[in-house]
Amino acid sequence: MTIQLRQICLVARDLDSTIDDLEQIFGIHRCFVDAGVGKWGLVNTLLPIGRNLLEVVVPVQENTAAGRYLDRRGGDGGYMVICQADSSANQQAVRQRALDNGVRVAWEVDRGNWNICQIHPGDMKAAFFEIDWDDANDFTGNWEPAGGTQWFDKVDQSVTVDYAAVELQGPDPVGLAELWGKVAGLPVRRAGSVLHMALNNVDVRFVEAADGRGYGLGGLDLKVANRDHVLAKAKERGSYVSDDEVHVCGVRFRLLDP
Repeated sequence: MTIQLRQICLVARDLDSTIDDLEQIFGIHRCFVDAGVGKWGLVNTLLPIGRNLLEVVVPVQENTAAGRYLDRRGGDGGYMVICQADSSANQQAVRQRALDNGVRVAWEVDRGNWNICQIHPGDMKAAFFEIDWDDANDFTGNWEPAGGTQWFDKVDQSVTVDYAAVELQGPDPVGLAELWGKVAGLPVRRAGSVLHMALNNVDVRFVEAADGRGYGLGGLDLKVANRDHVLAKAKERGSYVSDDEVHVCGVRFRLLDP
């Protein structure tokens, strides 16, 4: 079984300013707007990070799940870990493991050549865990949530190269790691005091919440080719923390050499 991280979704109060920060700081470019998120009272924009995607959603109606999440966590932050399974059978196996562990499926749809399964963030504690499958089965190419292949011409890795890790946090990182490992069907390992779960292309790290925000998707590690650009733009926009970390949309972005 192979599970590839394909997309991270952030949730924010303001779409335009958040997208502008992401474009300017990380040298990435907006590539797709999915009108379909309107059914949940949202608007969104996607941007490629390498051959994967970063999405920002913003609630535009009252009493949305995203709006409640913003209120619960006290502002902008990480929202969804969106992955691609290497087969329909393996996607359905993840779904079944969720149910077997008392975790609800929040929403799913089968479109024939593309199947979406969103696993409930309340039960997964730190974030939505979405596992998709499509018949193109291309981990670095076709991605239906971004419109298939039309986003390829917006890929720019001159500043930001790719994702390296996702950091999920909570008051009980051990229990969080065990839960995600059981649902994903992947082993959890310990490196020092930190628990890790390896997806095909990134590490998922489970840490104790130290920012007062409780459970959530608190951080992302990025491989960057032009650290000076990231730091200069982050300083201009009040996002600079250190030469290794900037904060955008309530998320800690840690900078790694490619």
